[in-house]
Amino acid sequence: MEQVLNRFCLDGSPVSCERYGEGHINLTFLVVTDSGRRYILQRLSRAAFSDIPGLMRNVTAVTEFLSARNSDPRSSLHLVPTKDEQTWCRDEAGEYWRVYDFVEDSLCLQTPESPMDFYQSAVAFGRFQNQLRDFPAETLCETIPNFHNTPDRYRKFHLAIEADTAGRLAEVRSEVDFLLAREEEAGTLQRMRDRGELPVRVTHNDTKLNNVMLDAQTRLPLCVIDLDTVMPGLVAYDFGDSIRFGASTAAEDEKDLSRVEMNLDLFRTYAEGFIPACGGLTAAELMSLPLGARTMTLENGMRFLTDYLEGDHYYHIAYPEHNLDRCRTQLKLVADMEQKQEQMDTVIRRFLT
Repeated sequence: MEQVLNRFCLDGSPVSCERYGEGHINLTFLVVTDSGRRYILQRLSRAAFSDIPGLMRNVTAVTEFLSARNSDPRSSLHLVPTKDEQTWCRDEAGEYWRVYDFVEDSLCLQTPESPMDFYQSAVAFGRFQNQLRDFPAETLCETIPNFHNTPDRYRKFHLAIEADTAGRLAEVRSEVDFLLAREEEAGTLQRMRDRGELPVRVTHNDTKLNNVMLDAQTRLPLCVIDLDTVMPGLVAYDFGDSIRFGASTAAEDEKDLSRVEMNLDLFRTYAEGFIPACGGLTAAELMSLPLGARTMTLENGMRFLTDYLEGDHYYHIAYPEHNLDRCRTQLKLVADMEQKQEQMDTVIRRFLT
C-alpha cells in the first residue's frame, strides 16, 4: 500500500490505510496522512473491467467536465494525480490503483433513513444526467460491454445453465424458470434502443443510494460517486436501478422473502425527485421508467444467479449461498412490481403534461 500511495501526489505522508465502504467489486481503502488530509484509495477489479485504462479515461473526462461546471469542490469527484501526471497507476503485480480526494462533511447511506433521503438521491442522479446532457456520449468507451443489454445477459445465463460449472442447477430450478418465463419482455428496452425509439444518454448505470454523497448537515446531495460504469445508455437504466435498490422494503440479501416488496410511496418519491431534475425527457422515455424498474431488477437477479451457477467468481460473497439469496430478493421484487404495474404507470403519467 505504501509503495502504491507514494506514487500519488498526496498532501503529507500516509499514516493509516484501512478498508472502507461496502462495494461488491473494487477494493476501497480510507487513507489518512500526517497532514490530516483524507483520501480514498481503490484497487480496480480486473475481473469486472477488461479495459481499465479506457475506464479511467471515462472517469477522468466526466469528473473534469463536471468540476468545470460546479463551484463547490464537493459537487464532483476529484482524482489525485500520480507524480508522473497520470490519474491511475499499475503496481508490479499488474493491479490498477487510483486515489480520490475524500468528500469531507458528507454522508453515504446504505438504505434511506427517511423518504427525503431517497428523494435527494433522485435529485442527485437526475441532476447528474442533466449536467452531462451536452457531454459527447459517443466518446465514452463501454467499460463493461453490453452491461445493460438484457438479451445478451440472457445469452450468458443460458451458457451458465448449460455448463452448470458449480453443480448447483438442480437446486435453483424455480429461479431459472422464473427468469426464462420473462425473457421476451426483458429485451424490450434493448429493442427500443436499437430502433432509436429511446435516445441514448450518458448514464451512470449503478444508481444505488450508496453512490450518492449527501451533505452531513443539510442532507442535500453533493455528488454522485462510483463512476466506473458511466457509459452511453438509457434513462430507464438509471431510474430502474434506483427503484430496484432504494424502493425495496428489505436488504438486497434478505433471506425472509415475506419482507421483500416494492414500496409504491418510495417509487412516487423517487419519480418526483428524478424526473424534474433530469428534465427534457421524451414521452417514450417517461413511460419506459416502470419497465426500467422491472427490467433492471430482473437483470440483477439473473446476474446474481449466473454468478452463483458459475461458482461466485464475480461478486464478493460473505457465505456460500449469498448470491442465491441476492437473486431471490430480486425475483420477489419483480413479482411485486408486476402486481403494481398499473399503479406505477399512473404515477409516471402525471409527468406527461
